[in-house]
Amino acid sequence: MAVTNRRKRHDDDTQHSQRSFWRLKLSEIAAKIFTYGDADVLRIAPLDLPPPGAGELQVRHSAIGVNFVDIYHRTGLYPLPSLPATLGVEGAGVIEAIGPGVQGFHIGQRIAYSGAVGSYATQRNLPANRAVSLPESVCDDFAAGAMLKGITAHMLFTYVRPLQAGDTVLIHAAAGGLGLVLVQWAKSLGAQVIGTVGNSAKAELAKSHGLDHAILYHQNDFVAATLALTEGKGVHFAIDGIGGDNLYRTLAAVRPYGMAASIGQVSGRIGTIDPELLGPARSIALSRPSVFRFMSDLALYREGAEATLKQLQAGLCIHIGERLPLKDTALAHRQLEGGNTAGVLLLQP
Repeated sequence: MAVTNRRKRHDDDTQHSQRSFWRLKLSEIAAKIFTYGDADVLRIAPLDLPPPGAGELQVRHSAIGVNFVDIYHRTGLYPLPSLPATLGVEGAGVIEAIGPGVQGFHIGQRIAYSGAVGSYATQRNLPANRAVSLPESVCDDFAAGAMLKGITAHMLFTYVRPLQAGDTVLIHAAAGGLGLVLVQWAKSLGAQVIGTVGNSAKAELAKSHGLDHAILYHQNDFVAATLALTEGKGVHFAIDGIGGDNLYRTLAAVRPYGMAASIGQVSGRIGTIDPELLGPARSIALSRPSVFRFMSDLALYREGAEATLKQLQAGLCIHIGERLPLKDTALAHRQLEGGNTAGVLLLQP
């Protein structure tokens, strides 16, 4: 009888373990696209993840950042190497397995990363050279929401147009996820910051993060308002992620020998720009920098990531406007495209 009972317990335990295993497997999901298009093309699919390969880490995500580049990938504006594909370019989590040849990491270590497509998943295999160890003082949510935006800020203010104390900067969408990071980063370097926002609530949010002057662009001509705030001179550096006609108008808000940086095209493609719009009368510069080109240089990527962690440790605040479950990825994209978000939008695995 005792043997029979032991055998029964063993069988029960085995069945329980098998059920637990399959529940775990079924809970592993990814948000994929099988074709380019609007948010409806996003599909939540089961995830069948192999062990990490040579030079890879297997990471279980705790937080996933949502960025406009994900929408560009989804629509095909920035085509991906192949389809189907898992979207997302940044996240934070814990290392669960280590592939052959990887040194300097351990299982259970907290990391964050950016620039590697495939973050919209409960787990992923990540090139180890993209992983950045997180200090205890930096939470996963802040890291997942800050990495791409912080590296962008570092690129803009260190390489594209080195920012000096006393410079004046114009930042469009100043209450967005990137906008709030740019505002705080520029203030930390001693700049005066003017920002455009869509409503008074966003104006207050941006001001609470250090913005000096908010321009409600639905109510005011931002060029005229910027010139008024700078005694007719214009700003030293203008950062435009809106694109379309907004970029052309932004050029008029830049002072002679200043610069405008075009870093996105939320409102539409950027057409051909006549050099006469830049000078000689205006005598300004235009840059079209890519943070992904910047991050393709591993040394620059790690430099930008470390600069971001230092800013976070020094008090850079990541305003999390909304957290949505991974299964609601399509809703997250609609919220971002519709301009219904302020601050960072995160997905929770």
